[in-house]
Amino acid sequence: MVRALWSAASGMTSQQTNVDVIANNLANVNTTGYKTQTAQFKSLLYQTLQSKTTTANGETKPVGAQVGLGTRISSISSVFKQGNMNATNIDTDFAIDGQGFFAVQGLDGDTYYTRDGSFVWALGPGGGVMLCNAEGLPVLDSTGAPIELGEEYQTSKITIDASGEVCYPDDQNNSQKIGMKIGLYQFTNAGGLERASSSRYKITDASGEAMSEDEFDNLNKSTIRQGYLEASNVQVVDEMVNLIVAQRAYEMNSKAIQAADDMMQQANNLRR
Repeated sequence: MVRALWSAASGMTSQQTNVDVIANNLANVNTTGYKTQTAQFKSLLYQTLQSKTTTANGETKPVGAQVGLGTRISSISSVFKQGNMNATNIDTDFAIDGQGFFAVQGLDGDTYYTRDGSFVWALGPGGGVMLCNAEGLPVLDSTGAPIELGEEYQTSKITIDASGEVCYPDDQNNSQKIGMKIGLYQFTNAGGLERASSSRYKITDASGEAMSEDEFDNLNKSTIRQGYLEASNVQVVDEMVNLIVAQRAYEMNSKAIQAADDMMQQANNLRR
């Protein structure tokens, strides 16, 4: 009965974490580029009460007797499914159609990867204009360098084509490539990325190194949609169903604790 108490308590703790994950998904339903998370469970060690080949009479038994010791959270994984594209009609908003990621340079100098293409043009350290995200972090090009243009460029005339090339009109007002391109990167295992914020990720050993779509010809190339943003891929209906299931599982574990407590109380009353 004490074992039942601990098993049910582990179930309540795990379901509480599950509810936290679901609540975080619902809280980020309107976060651009957010990828939904799911909690994965695993069983704890089993205690062997009786081996498969031992009986009181020395006879052979085909099966043994094992009792589980509860459950725990094994991982919280991200689902990198494409979100819907919402039109914003803003020239510095970009959505990725494909498996690519934008790259930004963090304040610590490390490179982070994101699907959030809500960018702006800001004054760069060299006096020109630099493409940044909403937090002011520089967006990197296909070579891993910040995208910074000279002061002679007017931001209202800058356009980005579907391949990420930065274009500017010439004297005849024809849009021309200027030799700079927004970097798009893919990973062997995107699920292994470490979440640094709601929509930014960093490389881990499990994800593998970032592969630039310009350097690896075997990758399925992504396309950039100017004037769009990728919405969160959270499905509110699914999350509400998962929340109900988690709540019911929490209640069942609570009842198991109550049942074990009642049995212990009855056992204590037997001597009276």
